[in-house]
Amino acid sequence: MKKTVTTSVFGSKLGALAFLLAMLFSFSACDKQDDVQPEADLLSASEDMLTVLQRTDLMKGNAPAHAKAHKNQDRKPTFNTLLVALAKTGLTSTVAKNDLTLFAPSDEAFAKLGLYPNNIGSVPNLREILLYHAVAGKVYSTDLTAGYVPTLNGAALNISLNGGVQVNDANVILADARALNGVIHVVDKVLMPPTLNLVELALSFDPEFSILVAAVQRAGLGETLASGGPYTVFAPTNDAFIAALGELGFASLEDVPVEALRQILLYHVVEGRVYSSDLRSGEVSTANGDAFVVNTSNLTLTDTQGRVANLVPSLLNVQATNGVVHVIDKVILPNLGS
Repeated sequence: MKKTVTTSVFGSKLGALAFLLAMLFSFSACDKQDDVQPEADLLSASEDMLTVLQRTDLMKGNAPAHAKAHKNQDRKPTFNTLLVALAKTGLTSTVAKNDLTLFAPSDEAFAKLGLYPNNIGSVPNLREILLYHAVAGKVYSTDLTAGYVPTLNGAALNISLNGGVQVNDANVILADARALNGVIHVVDKVLMPPTLNLVELALSFDPEFSILVAAVQRAGLGETLASGGPYTVFAPTNDAFIAALGELGFASLEDVPVEALRQILLYHVVEGRVYSSDLRSGEVSTANGDAFVVNTSNLTLTDTQGRVANLVPSLLNVQATNGVVHVIDKVILPNLGS
């Protein structure tokens, strides 16, 4: 019985010691957490995003993620031009009420383009430009990975992490300003969305894709690819078309039956925006109804006849207003029957 009592007392002392250690650790953890999340950040989290943008100290205590301290980090950015732009485009309530992540250009960023509160309303397509800076949901800098993030505009932002966070060609200079309904990352440039549709984009590459454009028009797909979508187009170059015509025994594009040409072109089209970072090895269904096989390890597409086309790494993810283009070096062929 004595042994039992001794063990119980010893256990009680251990329990008390453990409790004291836990309390000390808890206070230490609270102190560290206070260092990470300053009082200003806690205040911001109780205000909507629009109110946070109006404050002069919204970024106090925040630092860029994945980055060394930026030379402008200690300067407090202001957002007067952005706030006027939101009001003029009717997006004020969108920013105030919806859960969003906003890549917010500072007044200094707008000034690089000669834009200020008194002239921002004259910018064409201003609403679409602003929507291109907004991502649905709360995305903190620690959640960001290299790749493409869709915006409320429909087009995507290209995120890269090279010694810092880059969004397209802009730098995130201050990150993670918290609001009740979202997160704000300050960028040093205004982000410009695509302005050309898929057909206009192909024309802008002329003459490298002149045969593709001619084929699209001949097959009666011009209007669909110009105004429909969004689509992902795997676009063969002129050299790829010339090689395919010879392989199929045609002297020119005009010799290809229109319906066959239409099916070939639709085999290069996938519904929705599919960026290279979204591709996975395996079958991909096309607008033609057939599928091709993607191999992401060597960036190839294999068609229904076992022919292999290479994706051109330097010409991937070219964005249009209604889709995205990836350039390939060979025309891929569907099952055309007998």
